[in-house]
Amino acid sequence: MEDFICAIKTLCADKNNQQLSELLNKNTDQLLQNATNIDQVVGALDPEQHSLAFLALLSLKVTFPNPGDFELLYMQIQQCVNMCPAEQIQLLKVQLCQLCHYLTSQLLEKKQPLKGIKILAMAITKLQTSPLQLTSVHADLMQLCLVAKCFKPALPFLEEDIAEIIKESSQDPPSDVRQFLLYYYYGGMIYTALKNFDRALFFYEIAITTPASDISYIMLNAYKKFILVSLLEHAKIINLPKYTSHVVMKYLKPLSSPYHDLADAYASRNPSSVNAVVAKNVDHFTADTNMGLVKQVMTSLYKVTIKRLTKTFLTLSLNDMANRVGLDNTEEAERYVLQMIEDGEIYASINQKDGMVSFHNNPEKYNDPRMLKRLDDQIRAYQSLDDKLHSMDSMLALNPQYIKKTNDISGGFDDEGLGKMKDDGIL
Repeated sequence: MEDFICAIKTLCADKNNQQLSELLNKNTDQLLQNATNIDQVVGALDPEQHSLAFLALLSLKVTFPNPGDFELLYMQIQQCVNMCPAEQIQLLKVQLCQLCHYLTSQLLEKKQPLKGIKILAMAITKLQTSPLQLTSVHADLMQLCLVAKCFKPALPFLEEDIAEIIKESSQDPPSDVRQFLLYYYYGGMIYTALKNFDRALFFYEIAITTPASDISYIMLNAYKKFILVSLLEHAKIINLPKYTSHVVMKYLKPLSSPYHDLADAYASRNPSSVNAVVAKNVDHFTADTNMGLVKQVMTSLYKVTIKRLTKTFLTLSLNDMANRVGLDNTEEAERYVLQMIEDGEIYASINQKDGMVSFHNNPEKYNDPRMLKRLDDQIRAYQSLDDKLHSMDSMLALNPQYIKKTNDISGGFDDEGLGKMKDDGIL
């Protein structure tokens, strides 16, 4: 074993990756006899200087039915991610992703999700050459953050607008698709928990509208949450884009009938109808772990009705408001109004003497420094998005597959006039 370790160190020092790979493959059978053989070799290596061998051996170790002491393996993976140079990790992306997937599954099983968040965040940054790239480890990080109810570490990754997907392996594309869907599904759940409903809808929409010839369980769950969050944000189910797969739309609605029933009852603005639908389908909502969102939808119905009253009345008594909204008493109506004023959902004041509510216009004049900075930030964000679109358009125009496909389509016309336009049409 000592000769084997010396050979690894020599080849790593010489940066002879080809011979290093051959050496590791040649000794795989011996290493697979016992996990302690790998631990002996890994313990003698420096993850910074012998990173390729260190990473390859750990990825081999996690294939064991029993890889030994988990705390030791956790420490080895942590060393690997923290100390291995990013340029070396780029050469073994598949192996690092395997380690991250294994670590995630083990930490979830042991109910210790917090221990993996920092490691996976570091792994993602070393796998990427640009923050706009999506890896399969993104979904693992989102899952750990969700289970741990620790959302802050996920936000820097979620706030990046993904423009490229890192293809780690061509051997198992369905796995890549699953991780893609899970990233946007988990991301939507994180934004939902943070009550950033607009961004949550965007993430659910991507999961639902991903091109498909059949629907997956992930897409179905995303669609159910999409309906509930639509009601919370827009008081109705917003339309999905026209490019949504017809097959997906054909089956999603029948499989989500309780949620559409809830949306129909919500549209009636009748609390009794909503309560009846919820009572009828409570087992279904609970099984989908959506009962918390459903309760928020039920509460939001009262707020939507109060908002409509602000467009009709200048003043209204708390008693009249309770009757019109469907609340039990004036105290409950006052509580809702005060909460909505605090959240900035309505602009109103309550006269405690006579129990009258006065509704006001939005006092925002859009001329203070805070608002000007917000407008400036949005303009910069749109300019950045425009630059990205131009860059992606230029890359697409030079893509050989795109050029070939465009030429094939253009060449399919028999009309002589169109044929003469072929050379100029692409440009």
